[in-house]
Amino acid sequence: MKRPHLVHFLSIITDEYIAIKASVTMKENSLAQGNNPVDLEKLAPSFPIQAFRLLNAYEFKLKIVGLDENQNEIYKKVFDSDSYGNFNFKIPLRDETGDVVILQLYEIGKEPGLEIHLGTAIPLKITDPKKIVICDFDKTLVDTRYSTTREVYNSLTKPLDSFPTLVKSVDILQAVIREGYHPFILSASPHFYEDAMRDWLYQNHIYTAGIFLKDYRKIFSFLEADLTPKDLKIQGLYKLNHLLDILLMTGIPRELVLMGDNFESDPIIYLTMAMVLKQDHEPWKLWKIVKSQDSFQLNKKQNSQFLNKIYQLNNMITRLDYEPSLKIYIRKKAMETQIKVPHAFEGRLPLIELYDGMPLLAKQDTGGEKDDITDAKIESHPVESN
Repeated sequence: MKRPHLVHFLSIITDEYIAIKASVTMKENSLAQGNNPVDLEKLAPSFPIQAFRLLNAYEFKLKIVGLDENQNEIYKKVFDSDSYGNFNFKIPLRDETGDVVILQLYEIGKEPGLEIHLGTAIPLKITDPKKIVICDFDKTLVDTRYSTTREVYNSLTKPLDSFPTLVKSVDILQAVIREGYHPFILSASPHFYEDAMRDWLYQNHIYTAGIFLKDYRKIFSFLEADLTPKDLKIQGLYKLNHLLDILLMTGIPRELVLMGDNFESDPIIYLTMAMVLKQDHEPWKLWKIVKSQDSFQLNKKQNSQFLNKIYQLNNMITRLDYEPSLKIYIRKKAMETQIKVPHAFEGRLPLIELYDGMPLLAKQDTGGEKDDITDAKIESHPVESN
């Protein structure tokens, strides 16, 4: 029997609101079949194709019940999902909601009169001084390959620990987490990779509630959605949008670390984020600079959404009594010592630290080798101005 199932749920509490990002789908309740024993194979590390059901789209109604520390109900509201079962909203912290410490989740739209309990959550509070690290996955933590049909098939049908681990990247991320940074994973992998990705992260002692992936259902929608078929290959808009979403959920951190690679467009994406945080340009001017880049191709809806998010973030930064600090780690290609960026971005290149992340099998002894870390050098080419 199928029932609504919570694919992921992330709630973050700040001084002003509780930000919630969730996704619900329909799923067989396979681990609760009467008194039959649990099949331990279902608890083994998963691989992406097992979650292919997440390509289906459903709409849901999510009832949120907020409880205080004495288990008293002090908040209740129903939210509608988008046509893909996704929720993204904020609960303002007022007198009646300021004491919420526990959230209970119910789906109430599938069966009239029936409230299906999806789970209970404690909102994540990132304590001051707020420190956040946002890390890419493919080509940054794991050397996945998608250049041939066979490689794509292998990526779908094997656990991620069968691919080489980029040990240097894992070491950097774990070191940053030990310094008190809260981790988020941002990847352009399909949304049905989440279970397999979380398995890999936990095996490598990287614990995060926030994994942001590309929802491929939106790409193939007949309606004008957040993503279009061009976004299959062009990652700039998607990743920058989710970078903005994370900071709109968490609030502006005092210290931010971004980790990625130089195999696609991570340097341009992260330098754009730096220009937002450092307020190098007015939002509308930065929007024009971004629009002119090949890494960002926006339709009308994406134009308005992106500009709106920049203005929101700019307003949040303006109210700060501190200047956010930013560090960017980029895994370099082979013997690379320079990063090529358009002229408009070169002023923030000193924020980037290049490192050599050679792929190694996770079980292989690295022998304590130290990889060379090189400061990014400016090698730019001009960008056309509008």
